[in-house]
Amino acid sequence: MTALADFYRGKRVFVSGHTGFKGAWLCEWLLELGADVTGYSLSVPTDPALFEILGHASRLRDIRGDLRDLPTLKRAITDSKPELIFHLAAQALVRASYQDPLETLSTNVLGTAHVLEAARDQKGLLALVNVTSDKCYENREWSFGYRELDPMGGADPYSASKGCAELVFSAYSRSFFNRSATAIASARAGNVIGGGDWAKDRLIPDCVRAWSKGETPVLRNPASVRPWQHVLEPLGAYLELGVALCDPHRRASTAGEAFNFGPEHDAFAPVDQVVREFQAHWPSVRHEFLPPNEAAAQPHEAKLLKLSCEKALDTLAWHPTLRFKEALELTARWYRAFYAGGSNMRELSAEQIRSYMASTRERRR
Repeated sequence: MTALADFYRGKRVFVSGHTGFKGAWLCEWLLELGADVTGYSLSVPTDPALFEILGHASRLRDIRGDLRDLPTLKRAITDSKPELIFHLAAQALVRASYQDPLETLSTNVLGTAHVLEAARDQKGLLALVNVTSDKCYENREWSFGYRELDPMGGADPYSASKGCAELVFSAYSRSFFNRSATAIASARAGNVIGGGDWAKDRLIPDCVRAWSKGETPVLRNPASVRPWQHVLEPLGAYLELGVALCDPHRRASTAGEAFNFGPEHDAFAPVDQVVREFQAHWPSVRHEFLPPNEAAAQPHEAKLLKLSCEKALDTLAWHPTLRFKEALELTARWYRAFYAGGSNMRELSAEQIRSYMASTRERRR
């Protein structure tokens, strides 16, 4: 973690999807490290939005554009002269992918191809980290974690789009980047939680929205098990992966590779347990939730999903920092401050980043 500040200070970094939840947190971290950040994204996706709360429009180059518009995307990348690219932009919701599968597929598959296509002609570009999802795997509801060599797949349009994006990455890696000066790698993370997420049909945002209005949240799949982790865990991994890709001594073991970044085993928990433990940080909330309307059609969503992170540990010496309860506490503290009228959410967010970095340094000694 100490190396992050030394490495990213003054670096030109291009982030696709910078107006989204993870993208806004990543930009805040990069700004904290002293990087020169350019963001490329469509309009701000939610109201409220972390991007606006943190005042990013005035703190970085804020470019609005569609991944599917290759000329505009390529011009934005070329003009910003990045040394690193983090590709996070995506249609990121499973249920939304049922409503508009073609938008999901075109954004996530063609959009990834466009980023890679634009990147392969960029002089001075050292590394690119392509972010997909743990849902890229052909999910057979196994009780053990998926490994990076397991087959891609997807029963829903979103999962299929992420599996396809990984195949596009692999083809570009072997066809165009195997002898390139630019090193690329792909990162797959599980369900993330953290302050500032207001996306529809995500567990913590749905609960926070309901509680802020005095309502009881509806849980669609209370027994579904997911790998829950605080958003800073995978983002820290992406930043460390970027450093490794730029290191001549580590490039051979990271370039062209895919890596899983998941939580400790205690964080593989069912939805209802997550809600009950999260409620402990909201004493005024009734400890109850509503089941979904059984009469309403529920699109398929995986019931069990786990990741194996042994490759990240062996190759990058990476392992998660936060325990499950710590991730919930950090998340609750952010939202409580916001709904209490949080006048300085930027400072709280930066403090959580600094605290996370300090904890990581301490736990890796």
